[in-house]
Amino acid sequence: MRVIDIHTHGIAGYDTRTTDAVHILRIAEIHGSQGVSEIIPTIYPAAIKVMRENMAVVREAMERQKDSNKLQVTSNELKNKKESENSLLVTRHSSLIAGVHLEGPFLNFSKCGALNSMTFLEPTEYHLKELIEGFEDMVKIITIAPELNGAPGLIRKITDRGIIASMGHSDATHAEAEAGFHAGAKGITHIFNAMRGFHHREPGIAGFGLMNKDIYIEVIADPHHLHPKTLELIFETKKAERIIIISDTVKETTPFTKGQGVTDIHGSLLGGSMTVSEASVMLIEAGFDRDVVMKCITENPERYMEAVTSDK
Repeated sequence: MRVIDIHTHGIAGYDTRTTDAVHILRIAEIHGSQGVSEIIPTIYPAAIKVMRENMAVVREAMERQKDSNKLQVTSNELKNKKESENSLLVTRHSSLIAGVHLEGPFLNFSKCGALNSMTFLEPTEYHLKELIEGFEDMVKIITIAPELNGAPGLIRKITDRGIIASMGHSDATHAEAEAGFHAGAKGITHIFNAMRGFHHREPGIAGFGLMNKDIYIEVIADPHHLHPKTLELIFETKKAERIIIISDTVKETTPFTKGQGVTDIHGSLLGGSMTVSEASVMLIEAGFDRDVVMKCITENPERYMEAVTSDK
């Protein structure tokens, strides 16, 4: 059984804003120690040059990880060794690094959440090409706000390239979210968080995500991003096969953040407080159906990652 996290920025002092591939390998190792089989490191929105540099570091980590899988290093050879790049490469329990998720930069500044809205860009084909050229093979997901001028057309371009378009950091109405879906979007990034909420006269993108039977939704299932009753609403309303639990963990996420959340000095949430394995245990202990919860971190994300390919 493969446990998959499609949205993690980092954990325990490391994140994807780095020039050191060892940091990415450490993220994989830490998630792996919590029972996560596979991760998709998520790149923060920034200047295109910076995002490309971050992607290049993840690519280097992926290559090192592949090379390390060819090595057979015994535990005796690692004894009394100071932690080093080599020891990181041979950690047996590391999560597989499966590509990258670009959270932006085609997002709505009014729903930036913890992201830097100064780096957001208009959704144009020129910007897309400039961003991902040379990295097409490793970009798995791009989060985009569907209501932006030009976004539906860019969603089509993203999907045509075999990349999943996920709608998020968005002030989209229900109709705008539906238009994004019909343009090819397959998912919604961390539903309810950093997006227009549900209103009885305008269901918005959150309402669309709950009610549409085909769209996948990411859910940050820690105790801080969604009220327990909101989690109940999601699991009672949404088709179970379309729910994907994510961690959205960040550099500041540690074992000590489960109870208090990961926040800035103003109390605003910065990211998730637990791994997907930990979140699934919490949900099961709270009474959610075990089989359903486990599918949300195994079968569902696996099927989602195959969604674009299967449609071609």
